[in-house]
Amino acid sequence: MPNVYTFKDFEGSSHRILIELVHRYVKRGGKLVDLGAAGGELGAALRDHFSRTIGFEYNADCIVTLHKHFDAAVISDLEKVKHLPGDADAIVIADVLEHLRDAPTLLRSIQMALAPGGRVFISVPNIANITVRLGLLFGVFEYRDRGILDNTHLRFYTLRTIRREVEAAGFRILETRGSSVPLRLIIGSFTPELLLRIGEKMLSIVTRLWRGLFAYQIILVAERK
Repeated sequence: MPNVYTFKDFEGSSHRILIELVHRYVKRGGKLVDLGAAGGELGAALRDHFSRTIGFEYNADCIVTLHKHFDAAVISDLEKVKHLPGDADAIVIADVLEHLRDAPTLLRSIQMALAPGGRVFISVPNIANITVRLGLLFGVFEYRDRGILDNTHLRFYTLRTIRREVEAAGFRILETRGSSVPLRLIIGSFTPELLLRIGEKMLSIVTRLWRGLFAYQIILVAERK
């Protein structure tokens, strides 16, 4: 199964925000567990920050690249995992919960796998994003191959509902961020780089001011209560 998602390293992107937050909230050393690691690009960007890194992924085709980017790689269905590696200083679960039938169970497993003082870093698409709202206004709700309305998504989150679900699993939320609409993935192929950078800067500012409406993905940092 091909991976339709790419590593997003531009202003306001979820991956850049996640990397920034991990560096800010987790000391060097310790253990990183990346749940839903895809091709391992995010793990590779964080590897030097940790003493040990472990990547979990459902797609068996990714195993070779995962071994290049992590100290250990596991191919597994996260809904069937009974125990996660314990004493994790950081657990990243980026754009995974929306694909699960029973996300709360996995969140509780993550809670038990964290080391004292460990943090979990979560990102999910924001179904209340302005692009979806405008589509509904005109009677459009079409599933796609990627994005907020990815046809493999089983759950939909708003800022309020993801916070409620995370807190119900036994976490205290430390910070909430929002990624910008990925402008360069939508119009980047025919837009000059300077205009893209200006647009991304403006979108980043607007998203910080009004996350509930403009966040493309909602990003949370949380610790065990």
